[in-house]
Amino acid sequence: MFSARGVPAVWKRFSSSSTTTIVTKAIPSKTHLHAPLPDSAFPKGYVLTGLHCGVKKKPELLDLAVILSTSSRPTSAAACFTRNAFKAAPVVVSQEVLQRNGGRARAVVVNSGCANAVTGKQGMEDAWAMVRATDTLLPDPQSASETLVMSTGVIGQTLPIAKILEGIRAQVPSGARTLGSTFQAWERAARAFMTTDTFPKLRARTFEINGKTYRLAGMDKGAGMIHPDMGPPSGQLHATLLGCILTDAAISPRSLQSALTYAVDRSFNSISVDGDMSTNDTIIVLANGAATTAGEPEIDEERDPQAYETFKQELTSFAADLAQLVVRDGEGATKFVTVTVDGAPTYKDAHAVASRISTSALVKTALFGEDANWGRILAATGSIPLSQPLEPSRVNVSFIPTDGTAPLPLLVNGEPEKVDEARAKEIITQEDLEIKVELGLGSESAKYWTCDFSYEYVRINGDYRT
Repeated sequence: MFSARGVPAVWKRFSSSSTTTIVTKAIPSKTHLHAPLPDSAFPKGYVLTGLHCGVKKKPELLDLAVILSTSSRPTSAAACFTRNAFKAAPVVVSQEVLQRNGGRARAVVVNSGCANAVTGKQGMEDAWAMVRATDTLLPDPQSASETLVMSTGVIGQTLPIAKILEGIRAQVPSGARTLGSTFQAWERAARAFMTTDTFPKLRARTFEINGKTYRLAGMDKGAGMIHPDMGPPSGQLHATLLGCILTDAAISPRSLQSALTYAVDRSFNSISVDGDMSTNDTIIVLANGAATTAGEPEIDEERDPQAYETFKQELTSFAADLAQLVVRDGEGATKFVTVTVDGAPTYKDAHAVASRISTSALVKTALFGEDANWGRILAATGSIPLSQPLEPSRVNVSFIPTDGTAPLPLLVNGEPEKVDEARAKEIITQEDLEIKVELGLGSESAKYWTCDFSYEYVRINGDYRT
């Protein structure tokens, strides 16, 4: 019998001569990862909602989010999209909107329950219909489309577009409008993003630039099919994971895209649940300038590089917080694991090694089984070609406990340590831990966040469509 989340399950394997019983571990509760936030924590100049329009069968499940900027200032928009060759219709449409408008957009519409991916001409028409319907909700709608669209759920099925359009159109001022700026409104929007997620992923923070206070808030979703590789909408595309980050700072479109591209590489492009890249992965940022005064210039990396650098680092840190929530909610996950690679010749080298360790099925199953089999970590490390040859005699591997106690060296300068197996077991049984690999080839480093593979992951993905 398979378990519900958080409840141990008992599996039985039968053969002609014997029966083996496998008792799985309980999935840790994730409820502590979501808590109410004060209304004042959220950026100014946005209204949001989440509602049930009928994409999902159960009426209590929200499946449509609408996000509008109400600022009188121009709203900059930036996005990073999947590299997958089968890019979903909303990915193609959102890319086109950004290119047409030169990095300006004022709205985002999101549905969950159906990915609108590999849906041909009908899928494109449906995505554009969602854009046009949401455009009409904006104050002073323009002639050009100003809405970005995202979808998540089952691939290869068309949207119940009539139901979605009815839900969007209900948000006109004279309709059954639920748009708002309270915590409850933000939470509804975050819940509408969810598919196999077990909690809404919503965060907010304040930051200062040149003595002025601004706000960032964002939501994302994802628990499976998570190994994003995302990049900007122009040129070759990079990154099911969806995310939307909103700020009331004023940033020029080109600088917002530059900052997001940097941030995504060090956050959403540095997580893995199962090593599978989605057709829909999209991260969007809107910056509406609602916290600035009239006539105040937008932050720009050429005009004010110091202000831009502060914003870029704040966005990167915030994006990392959101990205880590996805890993913590990984399907069937019982561990949250940070993989740190130091001493690489380049950031690209460090990132590639960290990615390989994080996606190794052997490493991830050992983590679930709480088996300190560090040889699997070393094998994954050595499988990646680097910009200069790896020298095994320089490599160190350690387990780093997150409770502040001493690290446990496993390999030092290519030589195995006499490992205290009891101590190794003690570290690896913790819900959070860090694997650190030092290559001894340079000064660059990278982090990846991953989780383990459990029986529950197989159950969830074995009957996902049913």
